[in-house]
Amino acid sequence: MNTVALDLGEDKSLLLVDDDEAFLRRLAKAMEKRGFDVEMAGSVAAGKAISTARPPAYAVVDLRLEDGNGLDVVETLRARRPDARIVVLTGYGAIATAVAAVKIGATDYLSKPADATDVTNALLALQDELPPPPENPMSADRVRWEHIQRVYELCDRNVSETARRLSMHRRTLQRILAKRSPR
Repeated sequence: MNTVALDLGEDKSLLLVDDDEAFLRRLAKAMEKRGFDVEMAGSVAAGKAISTARPPAYAVVDLRLEDGNGLDVVETLRARRPDARIVVLTGYGAIATAVAAVKIGATDYLSKPADATDVTNALLALQDELPPPPENPMSADRVRWEHIQRVYELCDRNVSETARRLSMHRRTLQRILAKRSPR
């Protein structure tokens, strides 16, 4: 895909907060190609520090980080820079967390895996305008598989604990984990 620098206005500062280092680097590189001045943070503490010292015009914050909740970064940034455009990312697409993110000051809420185009559309959407739907949304099977993988990782790859939390038979889970990811 050919990326072009967008008209971001005068302040192009963008804070990316995510504890998945590989995802963070890929997104930072893609957003720089789109004309943003990117600063990265891998934790709530680092995100809050940057938000306090140099509040950016734009931010993309993961909801669940190893050292806490990304909404704390959103609150800090919103207090320092009320006009900031903030997108919350998460692997958990729950309505309750989306509502909480928007109430606390997020501009939009995206489920992972979101690509740079989805993020850019959400950051630059006009206040009363919804961003366009993704061009290639995940299939329902892929969403289910992603959720199972996330719970499996959170349970330290313990099949029995993952099956219990998902209310699923252990052997069924083992069969799902042995297959390749759906498209």
